[in-house]
Amino acid sequence: MPNNIDKQEEAPFLIHSIWKSWMARFNFLLNNWQKLAIMGFMGALLGLGYAFTKKDTYTASTTFVVEDSKSSGGGIASALAGQFGLDLGGLAGGNGVLQGDNVLELLKSKSLLKQALLTPFDSAQNLNLADKYASDYGYTEKWANNSSIGKVIHFSSNNSRVEDSLMHIIMKRISEKELSISKPDKKLSLFQLQITTRNEIVSKLLCERLLKVSADFYIDTKTKRVRGNVERLQTRVDSIKNILNKKTSSAVEANSQLLDVNPAFAQNKEVNVEISGRDKMVQATIFAELTKNLEASKTALLQETPTIQVVDAPEFPLKKNDTSFILSLIAGAALLKLLTAIYLLVNTKEQF
Repeated sequence: MPNNIDKQEEAPFLIHSIWKSWMARFNFLLNNWQKLAIMGFMGALLGLGYAFTKKDTYTASTTFVVEDSKSSGGGIASALAGQFGLDLGGLAGGNGVLQGDNVLELLKSKSLLKQALLTPFDSAQNLNLADKYASDYGYTEKWANNSSIGKVIHFSSNNSRVEDSLMHIIMKRISEKELSISKPDKKLSLFQLQITTRNEIVSKLLCERLLKVSADFYIDTKTKRVRGNVERLQTRVDSIKNILNKKTSSAVEANSQLLDVNPAFAQNKEVNVEISGRDKMVQATIFAELTKNLEASKTALLQETPTIQVVDAPEFPLKKNDTSFILSLIAGAALLKLLTAIYLLVNTKEQF
C-alpha cells in the first residue's frame, strides 16, 4: 500500500503583510517625531558649523600637449633608412620610457614635486612655495609649538632630516588630496594637470612650476644621449680647429722662410714646407669630417627633442571651491535624522 506523505504547504506571500509592516514602522517613527526633530535641528547646526569652519580652496588647471617626433616618425634614422627602402619604425617600436601614459606618473614624482615646492614665492620675505603652503595650513605654528621641533621651519635645498620629514608630510597631502592628473582623451597626447590649495596664488604657481620642472626633466632625459654626443663632437671640433689654425700659421711661416733661404739650404726648407702642408691637409680633412658629423648630430638632437605645448594656462581668478550653507544645513539635518531613525528601529522592542 502506498504510504501517505503529509505535504506542508508554504505560507502564501502577501504584499499586504509587507505593507502593514512598513506602515507600522512609519507610525512608530511618527510617534517619536520629537526625537527626530531635535536630532534634525542638531544635525542642521552641525552642517552650518562645518560650512563656517571649512576654508575655501582654489583650483588651478592647465592643459598641455606632448608632441614627440621620435614616436611618430622614427627620427632621422628612419628618414635615412627610408631612402634605401627600409622601415625602422617597426624595429624601433616607439615605446620609450617616457612616452604615452608614463607622463602621468612623471608628474606625480615626489622629487619633481619637491623641486616645484622649493621655488620662490616671495623673494622679499625669502619664502618659497613650501613655506607658504605650511603657513596657510597651520603647519608652521603647529611645528613651532611642538616640543620635538620647537622652531619655525624654513625649507631649502639643504634640508635637515627633520625638515625632510616635514616636507614629506606636505608632499603626501598634495599628492593624495590636492593633485589631479588626467588624460581626457585616450587617443590624443593631451594631458590635464589640476592643483587645489587654500591659497589662490600658491595653486597657480605650483601648477605652473610643477609642469615646468617636469617638462625640463622629460626633455633632458629624452635628449641626454644625443646631447652628450653633440657636446663631445663640439669639443673635438674646437680642438681640431685650434690645431688647424696653428698648422696654417706654421705652413705660412715655412713658405715665407723658403723665399729668403740660402740656396745651399733650400732642400731642408722644402722638406719642412712639404711636411707642414701635409699636416695642414690632414687636419683640414679631419676637421671637415668632424664638422659634418657635428651637424648631423645636431639635426638628430632636434629630431629627438620633444615639444610640450601649453594649451590652457591657469589664469586669475581661479575656480573657487566654497561650501554652500544651505546644502550643508539640509545634509546635516537629513543625515542625523536618518541615523536617529535607524537607531530607534534597531533598538525598539516592538515587533513589526
